[in-house]
Amino acid sequence: MPNFNGQDGIVMQKLGAAIIGCGAIHPLHAGSIAELEDAELRVVIDADPEKAQGAASRYGCEAATDYKVLLEREDIQIVHLCTPHHLHAEMALELFAAGKHVLTEKPIAENAAAAQAMIEAARRNRRQLGVSFQNRYNDASRIIHEHIVSGELGRLVCMKGIVTWQRGRAYYESGAWRGKWSTEGGGMLINQAIHTLDLLQWFGGEITSVKGSVTCDTLEDSIEVEDSAHACIDFANGARALFYGTNGYRADSPVELEVVFEHGVLTQRRDSLYLWKDGRETLLSEPPRSNFGGKSYWGPSHRKLIADFYAHVREDRPFWIDGEEGIKALQLIEALYERTRSGQGLRFPPANAVLTKSS
Repeated sequence: MPNFNGQDGIVMQKLGAAIIGCGAIHPLHAGSIAELEDAELRVVIDADPEKAQGAASRYGCEAATDYKVLLEREDIQIVHLCTPHHLHAEMALELFAAGKHVLTEKPIAENAAAAQAMIEAARRNRRQLGVSFQNRYNDASRIIHEHIVSGELGRLVCMKGIVTWQRGRAYYESGAWRGKWSTEGGGMLINQAIHTLDLLQWFGGEITSVKGSVTCDTLEDSIEVEDSAHACIDFANGARALFYGTNGYRADSPVELEVVFEHGVLTQRRDSLYLWKDGRETLLSEPPRSNFGGKSYWGPSHRKLIADFYAHVREDRPFWIDGEEGIKALQLIEALYERTRSGQGLRFPPANAVLTKSS
């Protein structure tokens, strides 16, 4: 196993990594691993042999078509799940039982029940489960959260989040799992808007109720699931968030966020964050100069999250965006789906998704 010299000349073994799924998002994970001094990508896996071999050639590692080859490999400590949603839980349960740590792309699973099974398996096997909500690492997100915690601008009053992106028939036809309840678990909410919903619930804290609805406005002939949704979310601290999202726009616009306090307003526009206070607007953060590959609206912070996850594994410290954190946005989404099915306002979370975090 390759080694590197750590601080004070101590020789340490590199953490061995594998990526399952060689679709659009995996280059961000592979590139992030390559930047880490204490890690090495050793295997990439995809059911499509050409995709697996192509990725292996790019990253100088092994290729495989069956993730089960990882279960007996002692040189693999961390596995990245970049697979369709419905495969996350199935794979994670076996990987945890084999002693692997798992970092999964969002959503944590296709539904809260599967996510709960992952959480329990990670806990039972004393392994780390991380969820890729990398936008929490964006400069704008961290500054907003710091202002909420510090109370510098007074009480949090309200928030809004807007996601207007474009997904057409060709996108959903690119993978047989897309646009189906059984495999994707939903549509625009669970796949595109989940990052923004995660930020709203991270900023707001405990949710007391959610109302809203989901619709299919432009893709009703192509998908089973929603392409648009709106929500009104109330929090225990008295704040309220309004959300609107759609895949029916004709462009992928930057996500818009507004956070209103008693004594100021923080607004994210085109990934820059501005503070409005005392009649003046001040720029607090600008977009990063490099997106590190991928699509601009994915956000630039995969490498920050991945480096942090590896540091927590190395130091045996619980990762902060774990299963209990990762399931919260999924619960919120499921509440909106149930609201639409029932036509009634719901208390949050739904009775069949109530989870408590272990001490």
